[in-house]
Amino acid sequence: MDPLFIPSIIALGGMGLLFGAGLAFAAKKFAVEVDPRVAQIIEILPGANCGSCGRPGCSAYAEAVSSGALPPNRCTPGGKNVAERISSILGLVGVEMEEPKVAVVQCQGGKNEAVEKYLYEGIHDCNAAVLIGGGLKGCQYGCLGLGSCVKACPFDAMYMNDNGLPVVIEDKCTACGICVSTCPRGIMRLISRNQNVFLGCVSQEKLKAVKSVCTVGCFACKICVTPKVTPSEAIVMEGNLPVIKDIQNSELYEAVKKCPAGSYVIREKSKIPVEPEQV
Repeated sequence: MDPLFIPSIIALGGMGLLFGAGLAFAAKKFAVEVDPRVAQIIEILPGANCGSCGRPGCSAYAEAVSSGALPPNRCTPGGKNVAERISSILGLVGVEMEEPKVAVVQCQGGKNEAVEKYLYEGIHDCNAAVLIGGGLKGCQYGCLGLGSCVKACPFDAMYMNDNGLPVVIEDKCTACGICVSTCPRGIMRLISRNQNVFLGCVSQEKLKAVKSVCTVGCFACKICVTPKVTPSEAIVMEGNLPVIKDIQNSELYEAVKKCPAGSYVIREKSKIPVEPEQV
């Protein structure tokens, strides 16, 4: 046996022990303490990683909540149940939930109502289409109809109808806001679930410019804001668009009836109150 073999083994073994001890010391010295509550919170979150809480994913939100950087009621997909369970883990009481919301489509200009400038045959994506001359629709504010918002929804809470417009399935919508941030035209919006009437148009144009490209676009006629229709000022004009200020005011239904363009939308789950028959 080579006389240098045993000393070499001993030297290598010693170096291994020395490096191992060094690594163990470094691991202990520079270890980052993990709050055990983070894992508990991650376990009860829905795992959608939708970003509605203001963080890029559920893990980031769990860390933010455990450190006190964010409240436990920011997870819209989880709702009240998840907020209460997180509060229990953190030992918090009296945490109020934010007002429940739902996504709505603020455009009614589908294939049958809106003029198209050209036949688009590019990538089936709204963000790509809008780069080609501002999009195929004659209305520069209207829905492009390519369904990018539908594809982006992580909860399958949307679909495209036969008229080329997105439709929100309210029972599935969690108000995560992904459709809102995805739409390049800004026609998706989150509103209170207590709001039954909303304006289905975001165009800032007036009469001729609107009517030449869409039959249901708001053309700033201001009928809905007149004292005869909304005496309590439940709706006011801001620029060229009427804005609803009192979402539960019964005068909104009168505005729906009087709007000459039919620009207002009543959510499917609500109905116009039936007026009593005149005797």
